[in-house]
Amino acid sequence: MSNTNDPINGKIVIITGASSGLGESTARHLANRGAKLVLAARREDRLKSLAEELEAKGTEVLWQVTDVTDRKQVESLAAATKEKFGRIDVLINNAGLMPLAPLDALKVDEWEQMIDVNIKGVLYGIAAVLPIMREQHSGHVINLSSIAGHKVFPGGAVYCATKYAVRALSEGLRMEAGDEIRSTNISPGAIATELTSTITDPGAAKAAEDLYKVAINADSVARAIVYAIEQPHDVDINEIILRPTAQEM
Repeated sequence: MSNTNDPINGKIVIITGASSGLGESTARHLANRGAKLVLAARREDRLKSLAEELEAKGTEVLWQVTDVTDRKQVESLAAATKEKFGRIDVLINNAGLMPLAPLDALKVDEWEQMIDVNIKGVLYGIAAVLPIMREQHSGHVINLSSIAGHKVFPGGAVYCATKYAVRALSEGLRMEAGDEIRSTNISPGAIATELTSTITDPGAAKAAEDLYKVAINADSVARAIVYAIEQPHDVDINEIILRPTAQEM
């Protein structure tokens, strides 16, 4: 059982992209600390399985199949959270895609998909929770950017653009939020998740495979997210960059 004096105990946390990788790992860490979780992702089977596992250990869980590119679905997620738990303490905008490819490959459909998930999905999440957080005079939005939001690399122009955008949104929210709402931008390097599985360009796939040989466990990012959440209300962890020690980029 979690410590009732734990600052995370009882917090209502929404996690998008919760069915695997960083989202799943973060859900487990927060569950161990007594948070009440709202899990969102597209894969119903994975989502349901994780929810049932955490519920069996005593965690209060709401799960809802959600495509973050659909604004109404994201609004429905926030509304369901408010209805069940009465508030929203934290939104973790974790859902993301990384189909790397050179611009010359003209994978325009993949560009649009990245923009829809990585930028619009984050915006839809913010739009869904911000009025609720304003009304309750507290809240915390955590956005998952990337090392790619700090450094552009060949084959990653569009992906990097989306992650630079996430950083800009995180900083803009921080500046506008006042002293009631916290904004955190998390920029991981190579992390062992399914992120590279969406790469269809052979050259980009090989480059990612080489880079990700040094990838570290998703728990590393989950611990950083937990650290940001557990700070006192008047402490806002704005930016965390974490890489494998062996990663050069």
